[in-house]
Amino acid sequence: MLNYAYPRSRFEPTVLVDLNAKAERERLSKSALKGFFKLVATWKVRDEDARQLLGGLSNSAYYDWKKNPERTLEVDCITRISYLLGIYKALHIIYGDKLADEWISLPNNNQIFEGRTPLAYMLGGGLLAMQTVRQLLDARRGGL
Repeated sequence: MLNYAYPRSRFEPTVLVDLNAKAERERLSKSALKGFFKLVATWKVRDEDARQLLGGLSNSAYYDWKKNPERTLEVDCITRISYLLGIYKALHIIYGDKLADEWISLPNNNQIFEGRTPLAYMLGGGLLAMQTVRQLLDARRGGL
């Protein structure tokens, strides 16, 4: 009997974090929120848009989260923040700091955005649009 195996490579898959496990969400939530609020400040995202990026959070909840990030986020929210932080990181790998921080608010002629800003695209398309932007930037930097 023959055993088939893939050839060895330097690629080692990362261990996936189980976001369904409450302990993992508790561990990640505070730093995720702190990172998110720094990110939206750097990108100069309006609070209304920031709330939408988090999945349509109410005004009161948003300001409570901002004041007190000690909470456990749901899977959807952590996933959204993860995509946004990945977008931020990819932009800073591809571009200089100034353009990286402005890119999200600049009109873009890429067929994905159709002349809109990447921020407008993500606000309109939600989680799937964030995933698409992240994949686009990862591909541009050679990560895919």
